[in-house]
Amino acid sequence: MLLHLANFLSQYQSAFQVFNYLTLRVILAALTSLMLCLWLGPWMIRRLVEGQIGQSVRDDGPQSHLSKAGTPTMGGAMILLAIAMSTLLWGDLTNFYIWIVLGVTLGFGAIGWVDDYRKVVEKNPRGLPARWKYFWQSVVGLGAAVLLYWTASTPVETSLLVPMFKEVALPLGLFYIVLTYFVIVGSSNAVNLTDGLDGLAIMPTVLVAMGLSVFAYASGNILFADYLHIPFIAGTGELAVFCATIAGAGLGFLWFNTYPAQVFMGDVGALALGAALGVVAVIVRQEIVLFIMGGIFVMETVSVILQVGSYKLTGRRIFRMAPLHHHYELKGWPEPRVIVRFWIITVVLVLLGLATLKIR
Repeated sequence: MLLHLANFLSQYQSAFQVFNYLTLRVILAALTSLMLCLWLGPWMIRRLVEGQIGQSVRDDGPQSHLSKAGTPTMGGAMILLAIAMSTLLWGDLTNFYIWIVLGVTLGFGAIGWVDDYRKVVEKNPRGLPARWKYFWQSVVGLGAAVLLYWTASTPVETSLLVPMFKEVALPLGLFYIVLTYFVIVGSSNAVNLTDGLDGLAIMPTVLVAMGLSVFAYASGNILFADYLHIPFIAGTGELAVFCATIAGAGLGFLWFNTYPAQVFMGDVGALALGAALGVVAVIVRQEIVLFIMGGIFVMETVSVILQVGSYKLTGRRIFRMAPLHHHYELKGWPEPRVIVRFWIITVVLVLLGLATLKIR
């Protein structure tokens, strides 16, 4: 919105042309979403407290979590509001990809909102039944996958790129739709599973979004794409603005979500942010890099799969409790130690993902 206003005003004052620089808009988008979250946070927390929209805690989990009961949840709504407003302000609204990522993010956010509302407002412990949750996730995920496949203009946009091999691009054909669906829905649920400790999910989300912003910027710049031996995909540079809003809003939310948390994001935030990372990775053709950078999300998801599978097949549990962060809590690690160590692991994994840009 402001980009188009600046282009109009540049007819009268050339200084407004500075807003055509993508890097400037990336920075401004991050700062805008950060400030929006810091501004909205206290108001939203008060409203959630007044509405008695508090987190319920399982009594079979770590005993240290019992004190968290009643902490306001559904705070992810402020993240989504900050992301949407900042993207609309600083993004190029003629860019097709901007609308795709916003649609997927807000679509998954709506699913999470219904689930949270049923749990904490209607006091229905089941929330949105799993079959309906996955159904609507599938509707949004498949819708985005089909739309991206249908609008792809070059073969590389539907090929699987293998990191560190500059000449390897595997044509996927219709399997692209299947892969896209699983990446979007899988990453959404992976972030949701990770969101179990104060700040545990949001900081890795911020770091991965920052990493993906680099890939988006490079993929959308023909000179950088050629230099780094990655495919040039016109228009993906604008996704760096979107990723910046995730990073800014995430840091703003962390201000209130850091241990001990004043507010939790709930499914409305976790499902949406995971889907956002997934759809960006698909568009810039870096699904495997997302798997690397989001290793914490992968570990948490795999721990649940292994735990359930082992118990059903053998009647024995591999971990003291799943997801993985609860296992370490029950081993005696204080909650802040689990959180910070998982953050450190994510920093390393994001750096490894970024290294694939040059190691080819």
